[in-house]
Amino acid sequence: MTRVGERAGPILSGRFREDIEGLRGLALVLVLVGHAGVAALPGAFVAVDVFFVISGFLITGLLVDELRRTGGISITAFYVRRAKRLLPAASVVVVASMLLTYLFLPPIRWSETARDALASAVYAMNWRLVEQSTDYLRSEEAPSILQHFWSLAVEEQFYLLWPLLLLAAVALGRRRTQSIEARSPVDVRGRHRRRFFADRTSTPVLVAIALVGVPSLAWSVYLSQAEPARAYLVTTTRMWELALGGALAILSGHLSRLSRPTAVTLGWAGMLMIALGAVLIGPDAAYPGHLALLPTLGAVAVIAAGPGAGRYGPALLLEMRMTRAVGVVSYSWYLWHWPLLVVAEARWGPLGTGAGLAMIVCSALPAVLTHYLVENPFRYAQFSPARTLRMGLAATSLTVLAGVGLSLAVRPPTAPGPPQFAGVGQASPGGDPALVDRFARITPDPLAARDDLPDVYRDDCVTQAQESRLRTCVYGDQDSRVEVALAGDSHAAHWVPALQQVASERGWRLVTYIKTACSLMTAPTVVGGRVDESCTEWNRELRTALTGERRPRLLIVSSVTQIPLVAGSTPAPGPSTADAQTEALTRTWSELTGAGIPLVVIRDTPAFRVDMAECVSANRERLSACAQPRQPALVWGVPQERAAASVAQVHLADLNDAICPSERCPAVIDGVLVYRDAHHLTATYARRLAPRLDDFLVRHTARHLS
Repeated sequence: MTRVGERAGPILSGRFREDIEGLRGLALVLVLVGHAGVAALPGAFVAVDVFFVISGFLITGLLVDELRRTGGISITAFYVRRAKRLLPAASVVVVASMLLTYLFLPPIRWSETARDALASAVYAMNWRLVEQSTDYLRSEEAPSILQHFWSLAVEEQFYLLWPLLLLAAVALGRRRTQSIEARSPVDVRGRHRRRFFADRTSTPVLVAIALVGVPSLAWSVYLSQAEPARAYLVTTTRMWELALGGALAILSGHLSRLSRPTAVTLGWAGMLMIALGAVLIGPDAAYPGHLALLPTLGAVAVIAAGPGAGRYGPALLLEMRMTRAVGVVSYSWYLWHWPLLVVAEARWGPLGTGAGLAMIVCSALPAVLTHYLVENPFRYAQFSPARTLRMGLAATSLTVLAGVGLSLAVRPPTAPGPPQFAGVGQASPGGDPALVDRFARITPDPLAARDDLPDVYRDDCVTQAQESRLRTCVYGDQDSRVEVALAGDSHAAHWVPALQQVASERGWRLVTYIKTACSLMTAPTVVGGRVDESCTEWNRELRTALTGERRPRLLIVSSVTQIPLVAGSTPAPGPSTADAQTEALTRTWSELTGAGIPLVVIRDTPAFRVDMAECVSANRERLSACAQPRQPALVWGVPQERAAASVAQVHLADLNDAICPSERCPAVIDGVLVYRDAHHLTATYARRLAPRLDDFLVRHTARHLS
């Protein structure tokens, strides 16, 4: 076997790299403390990039070694090794996560977890999360118990085609080399050409790596700016990180000749780069993009410097017994830590850093057991390829069956029927609805609450994130000369059912202008720490439409008040933000009323830290446990109150006495579920408020609508 540093093999050949095992352990520790909420490491997620580099280095190195030894790659043997390495432990954790979901998580999460399990079983979890991240209605739901499987999905999708690409590159490279040598075997001085690489495998493999890695990096930089939520999860923005590790495996024979001082310096510089990434890169950064070069190049430096630096380099830390011990069980520990954190938060509420770290420590026990009782026995078992593939198919089938079983355990009513507003609930002392613990029936059933939506979503009338064109729908009397416009974000959308009923009864033409996470505001707004250019452009087009030839008789506005940009920067949190919001709303509303558009602002509805539908699904017999304090829930609407008071022509419709009628906001009123999540009304409850909204509009705007 070729020893380390010899030209025929990559840097991993010849001996086990204890420093890489330690680096894997260090990366896992970063992931764990990051998920535990350690504030000093906001960018601990960069450890995933380190994992990708390590994986690309090891797997590509093994594949290239096989190419050099045998002249080819056994695709079947490769997939058999991957199945033995990954499937047993993953299947155990997925099935266990579904059991934990059934035992400890609210029923409203069961069907989604079942779908997540199916996606995880076929290594497609990242694309499922991509779909959810672009669905604003799902973006604020509790994280999936299997969310962490996204990174495993990225790797396996990459390795699905990587061996085939390497084979194709080497075959083309050999054909080209044979053609050149047949024409010109020696140079003009009669000496054979000297190659930078000692074999014919390296160059075509590097070309293949470049063909994958360079476009992927460029795409990662672009998409991280354009669609950061999507960029973080998709395989195409991460392939370059795995390819970078592969390039290191090819070049390592030359890097191993580094002098000790150079290798020591390079190794510790790499460790510093990883540490800086964990400390300096925040969760709102455009990631991965160019920022991911910091941890990935850091990982490359650590791996490349290992043999030359020896015990004076990062091996001083990475080859410590404790660091290596964590690296040994890193796969199983990664699989187990997240489900236990999710269950703990579901049972006891948001965890502090101390509690999060305690759960991380607790997850070590099932991780160690899984590693030694499941992962290793299957990994090193001498099964035939056929038997291994059958066992892999059986494990995947078991996971799918468990997911189907969990999905069938959820039985929301197929037809909820009309709500009964009287005589449904038990009487409560003082008539406080927040104290009612049980109703004979809840409409909509909390298991179906996520789908109790306004028609604008079904009718595709909502302008999505990163989109700026106006999308409109018309309800009520299509031919009416009395046009009423509704504009705002999803908090305007949840008033559509009530306004549809009013428009139908009054004979109005109702036109909707809805964009997710975008207030009607002239000032640029900041979302996730960045200016939302799509919102600015949408606002510009909306004002043009509202002040054009067919301006509405009445404009109704409702939304969460986004944070405006002030003098090119974001105002400081607290009173400065509220003042900036008030000023931006005042300026916007003054311009609209000054253009002759009558304006009604529906004050923002309560917003909670608790998902009310989820709480009700878990507390059907103790609904009072879901009631939340009124005062902090209404803070979002304060800037709207202040702005409306300063613009005389603005009418503020505050219906919150019908939504939160006491000092604690109930989740269910008269048998009707009020919220479908933490701050959106169900369409059913919004419809119930139609008479109150109609009364307000008739009293305050009748002269404009006659």
